[in-house]
Amino acid sequence: MGMLQEFKEFAVRGNVVDMAVGIVIGAAFSKIVTSLVSDVIMPPIGWITGGIDFSDMKWVIRPADASNPAHKIPEVAISYGSFINSIIAFLIVAFAIFLLVKLVNRFYTKAAAATPAEVALLTEIRDLLKTKS
Repeated sequence: MGMLQEFKEFAVRGNVVDMAVGIVIGAAFSKIVTSLVSDVIMPPIGWITGGIDFSDMKWVIRPADASNPAHKIPEVAISYGSFINSIIAFLIVAFAIFLLVKLVNRFYTKAAAATPAEVALLTEIRDLLKTKS
């Protein structure tokens, strides 16, 4: 019964709930990033590279065979263009999270540095009194 109690304490902790909210928001953000990469970023990159569409890039291992209608053989291919799109999407998400963490850290630093002069003076007096006693 100890393990069940321990799991219950873990599951209702605030960090787990925060993590769950983050995962749900991350999943929704993923759709936005996918659209950003495929609809906004990749067309100019394709234009710069001479009209190459990365999402259509693939290495065909075995072409499709529809000569026999009863036994159609689908194409077997490695779609490395989709992989390139996924890498670009990952880099965009990682950069966005980096900027978000940097922004949050800046707010925490400003909040910590915004100690009034009176409070700092009282803290210094308190520390001096502690060392003398």
